[in-house]
Amino acid sequence: MNHNQEVIKARQALDNGALIHLPTETVYGLAGRCDREETVASIFALKGRPAHNPLIVHVANTDLAKTLSHWNEWAEILTKHFWPGPLSLVLPARQGKICLTARGGLDTVALRSPDHKMALEVLSGLDFGVVAPSANRSGRPSPTDQAAAFEETGSGVAMSLDGGACKVGIESTVISLIGEKPALLRTGVITLADLEAIIGPFENRPDQAQLSPGRLSRHYAPKSPLIIDCTHPPEGSIYIGFGYNPYTQSTLNLSHCGSLSEASHNLFRLLRYADSLNPSVIAVAPIPHLGLGEAINDRLKRAAGYVG
Repeated sequence: MNHNQEVIKARQALDNGALIHLPTETVYGLAGRCDREETVASIFALKGRPAHNPLIVHVANTDLAKTLSHWNEWAEILTKHFWPGPLSLVLPARQGKICLTARGGLDTVALRSPDHKMALEVLSGLDFGVVAPSANRSGRPSPTDQAAAFEETGSGVAMSLDGGACKVGIESTVISLIGEKPALLRTGVITLADLEAIIGPFENRPDQAQLSPGRLSRHYAPKSPLIIDCTHPPEGSIYIGFGYNPYTQSTLNLSHCGSLSEASHNLFRLLRYADSLNPSVIAVAPIPHLGLGEAINDRLKRAAGYVG
């Protein structure tokens, strides 16, 4: 089957209410149409995802996004700068466009347009939005290549697209645009500084945390115990370094040169690989809490079972 045939078949599967693996620049998604309760319910069931955890709706462009939500000026400005890309916007949902299960019972919706050629080719042929949470079982490290996606949820998809390794490797930044000022709900490769440079100051709204996915205290977790900010790994552990690594027993390193973007790209892949070795402990070196490092540390804290 050639590329064009794959895209057409993926659209047909989605149109019929089936699930597919959809590659994006962040992670591989377990994708289905957003307007069918039975389709969305099957995503929650396959992932084992808590029903109160809302899903992000993926679209090809702002034209469709505006039919699914009550758009505003902030959304218009931000999408001109960051879409397609790893930025999800929480807005009031339009009635009858997105099923209640997809919204986690809320009256809001998170929307984004992925910066991935194959994903956009699939989405551009649809007149409905597509929910696409990470294609892992709930709580596990997110898959960043097709093999990992298929290992996690391949039993439940009609089609698994191979779009190569994800170039970003962690989930999108999520912001709320429903208050008097925007609020950051989940960190990502697009940082708070990036956003405030475009639309001004954000406010701190912990009461809006439930509007975003990926906020569970234990999330992205391997089966093996995980310790973070570790400078002296325990004997017998698998150590994932960052930058210079004096522990020669470990060949795993998020980025030998200390690049945060390379670290985000490798994070879930190395967590999954380390876990496959069935170690007594996985230990991860300290990551700077600057810029993209905030998003990486957020994922590591949740993977370790706590949020600092």
